Amino acid sequence: MKMYCEKCHRVFEGEKCPDCRKKAKREVEPDDVCLLTEKPQIWADMLSDVLEQNGIPFYTKGVFGAGLAIKIGPMNERFKVFVMYRDLERAGDIVDELFNTPVENGGDDDPDDEE
Repeated sequence: MKMYCEKCHRVFEGEKCPDCRKKAKREVEPDDVCLLTEKPQIWADMLSDVLEQNGIPFYTKGVFGAGLAIKIGPMNERFKVFVMYRDLERAGDIVDELFNTPVENGGDDDPDDEE
């Protein structure tokens, strides 16, 4: 049974969220907003474009926030990409295809890091 962490927006199996370790309170529902992946700005922009082309609603949220992003440079900002649970599998397939990283591991590896 798939569970949903309202704090982390993660879908997982088991009793506790793998990120925050909080005990799951409920099963995931189709309209739940779920974390798809976290990427640097350039890759998040590319993923956003592909999700849009495939008709998958999404939103992004900066990890550092505007103030810190200005200090470290906007290109160093990272973005979390969220989709509805009903679209998570399709969006996950897109992430796998674009970045060759499964969503289950957070998908935070950059294509440039491959050796």
